[in-house]
Amino acid sequence: MGEPVPWLTPEEQRAWRSFVRLQERLGGRLAHLLQTESNVSSADFAVLVQLTDVPEGRRRFLELAQALEWEKSRMSHHLSRMVKRGLVVREECPEDGRGAFIVITDAGRALLAAAAPRHVEAVRALFLDHVTPAELRTLAQVSDRVVAKLNEDQS
Repeated sequence: MGEPVPWLTPEEQRAWRSFVRLQERLGGRLAHLLQTESNVSSADFAVLVQLTDVPEGRRRFLELAQALEWEKSRMSHHLSRMVKRGLVVREECPEDGRGAFIVITDAGRALLAAAAPRHVEAVRALFLDHVTPAELRTLAQVSDRVVAKLNEDQS
């Protein structure tokens, strides 16, 4: 058998649980606001943001799934619904007959443009207004370090 699992110390457990609560509550509240005030799901919003963050508003299917940490089947089903609503289109990849590009449409851009200002207001009101600039820098450093390690482990 392996070595015993080193349990979390009370301080580690408090920090971990606090972080998880923050993530769940903030994510839930932002998702609710997006849906009720902008009529867009947090999943649609995440896909559209990923597409507008790259030139030409297009990404390979697998690259998009990896960026969002979604399984291929979830990505495929979700994109099918977005295609039906005219928010994205699938384009064949000339270099790879099996691959596809996902491209944001004008309707997708319009939806994101309408939702983004309210989303930013909510991020400020629910999160940024409650941390100091120093805390924000520390959070960014910690987040970047953990994400870099997760990316290494994924390779």
